[in-house]
Amino acid sequence: MDTAHLRRRVDLHWTKALVAAFFVLLIHGQSVAQSNYKYVVKHLERYDDKPIHYGFFFAAPITRFSVGYSPAFVNSDSAYRIYSPNKGSFRVGFVVNAFLNDRFDLRLTPAVSLFSREVKYDYPGGTSKTEIRESTWVDLPLLLKYKSERRNNSRMYLLAGGAFSVETNVRRKENTAASGLSTGTMDFSVEYGVGFEQFFEYFKFAPEIRFSHGLTNLYRPTSNAAGIGINRLTSHTVTLYLNFE
Repeated sequence: MDTAHLRRRVDLHWTKALVAAFFVLLIHGQSVAQSNYKYVVKHLERYDDKPIHYGFFFAAPITRFSVGYSPAFVNSDSAYRIYSPNKGSFRVGFVVNAFLNDRFDLRLTPAVSLFSREVKYDYPGGTSKTEIRESTWVDLPLLLKYKSERRNNSRMYLLAGGAFSVETNVRRKENTAASGLSTGTMDFSVEYGVGFEQFFEYFKFAPEIRFSHGLTNLYRPTSNAAGIGINRLTSHTVTLYLNFE
C-alpha cells in the first residue's frame, strides 16, 4: 500500500510539473509574440473617401523621334543614315484625380514639357549633320487608373489613356524652318504606365514610369536637304514621374 501510494504521489507530482511547464511555455510564447508585433500607423486612412484630389509632379522624360523613311532615302545620293537619339528633357505639371470606385480613378495631368529632340544625318565620307528641335509643349493627358488593394501605407497602380499636346513656340520655329527640318505643332499619343503609392502623414508620394507613343505624323515636307529621305516622324517618350498629392 505504501509503495502504491508513493507511486501515485510521484505521478501526481510529474503531472503538475508538466502542466506548470506547459503554462510557462505558453505565457512565454505569448510574451514573445507580443514583443515581435509592431503596430503600423495607417496614414491618411480616409484618403479615398474624398471624390477629388489635387497634386503636382516633376518629371524627367527621355524622348526621341521615330523616323519613317521615304523612297528618296534609298534612291537619292544623300544621307545613308537618318536617326533620332534619346534625349533627356524636363516636365512639370499638376494632378487632378477623380475617385470612381475602389479600383478605378480618372486622372488628368496637365503639364508643360521642355523638349530637345534631335535628328542626325550621316553622309558618305564621314560627314554628319544634326537638326535640333527645341520646343515647349503643353500636354493634356487623360488617364484611367487601376489601383490595387491598399496594404498599410502602400499600393501599386496601373494607368492608360491618351494625351493631346500643343507646341507653344510656333512663331520662332517657323522663322527657322526654311533652312532646316520642319515639324508639326500638335500631337496625339497613347500613354500607359505603372506606379507605386506611398502614404505619409500629410501627403502621398507616388513614383511612376509612363510610356508615350505618338500617333500623329509630325513631319512637314520641305524642299531643303533636311527633308530628303524622311516620310514620317512620330514621338516616343519614356518618363519618370514624381507625384505629390
